[in-house]
Amino acid sequence: MRVARTFMKIVRWFRRPRVFDTTLVILISLPAALAIISMVPRGEVETPLNAAHYLAGALLLLMRRRRPILTTALVTALDVVGIVTQLITVTNVSSAIAYYSLGRYTTGRATVISAVAGAVVYATANELFWRATEGGWVAALFSVGVPVSIGQLVRVRSELNERSRREAADAAVRAERRRIARELHDVVAHHITVINALVGGARATLPPEQEVTRNALESAEQTARQAMSEMRRLLDVLRADGSDGPDAATGVGAARLPALIKEAKSAGLPASLTVAGEPVELPAAVDHAVYRIVQEALTNTRKHTVSARASVRLAYEPEAVEVEVIDDGLATQDGAPGFGLGGMAERVALCGGQLSTGPRPEGGFRVHARIPLERA
Repeated sequence: MRVARTFMKIVRWFRRPRVFDTTLVILISLPAALAIISMVPRGEVETPLNAAHYLAGALLLLMRRRRPILTTALVTALDVVGIVTQLITVTNVSSAIAYYSLGRYTTGRATVISAVAGAVVYATANELFWRATEGGWVAALFSVGVPVSIGQLVRVRSELNERSRREAADAAVRAERRRIARELHDVVAHHITVINALVGGARATLPPEQEVTRNALESAEQTARQAMSEMRRLLDVLRADGSDGPDAATGVGAARLPALIKEAKSAGLPASLTVAGEPVELPAAVDHAVYRIVQEALTNTRKHTVSARASVRLAYEPEAVEVEVIDDGLATQDGAPGFGLGGMAERVALCGGQLSTGPRPEGGFRVHARIPLERA
């Protein structure tokens, strides 16, 4: 295990651009350097000159990432000198790497112009000084076009991968923003609504002579309404770039529905809970969604209806779980439409289920969700 970690550290170190280029230049320069060292003392001239020419082209590759066009121009000029002095007849490894770098690190018109100019220079030099055959132009285009094309393909692939990584990161951020918006709406809005209802009920039962207490409770109601308004604006910001994403488990689920019903009753909403079927342990996302659907439906009943009674039905089936919340209250038009029903739909959709909401023919409102357990 330690050997594998050490090996991976070495690989990551060599993948650094400067380390990689330096290592590459050393590797391709080593044969030329050895040739110069071994043959110069013997009095040989031609082979050391070829090696020196090759070595000079390899050293130019040290700046191939920062200055790809300049590197290509210098390597091409060096090759032309070699052709004129008849040291070389064709491009070598340094030329191929330089033109690959041209395609890899430049884009658009600059790449095309530089590649075409290089091919023309190579073909012309060979034709003038080596009396090349008719295939000289084809060879020049091939020796320049192939490495440039490979460089372009690698660049495009790298850009697509980077774009995919950025999009994945952005999607994760948007999903988290939406999750926070849902949690903020479900938890904070629910509790503020309960507080507002309790304060309003307490204020309504005060004797006329307790004016100071009544004013304090009225101020508390106004503060709660202002908090709801500010939270709604915050939700607008959080949802501006939202997209669907998974919910994190927050410790709430179907097991806490009795406590939620009791809380609704204490806030002045008569409510009941009916459980059908044999309760089973639900997947975390489904368990979470069931609780939030009931919580939001009861909150909407308190906020948007008068003289209402609510009933909650939770049914466990072999392949699905159903939750239904119905009330018989008269709808009011107070307040702006919120995100409650939209949040329900998102939760149910993330679990692969179906949600239906709307007024009942006999009066009141109905929320019904069916979530398949196998998909969840």
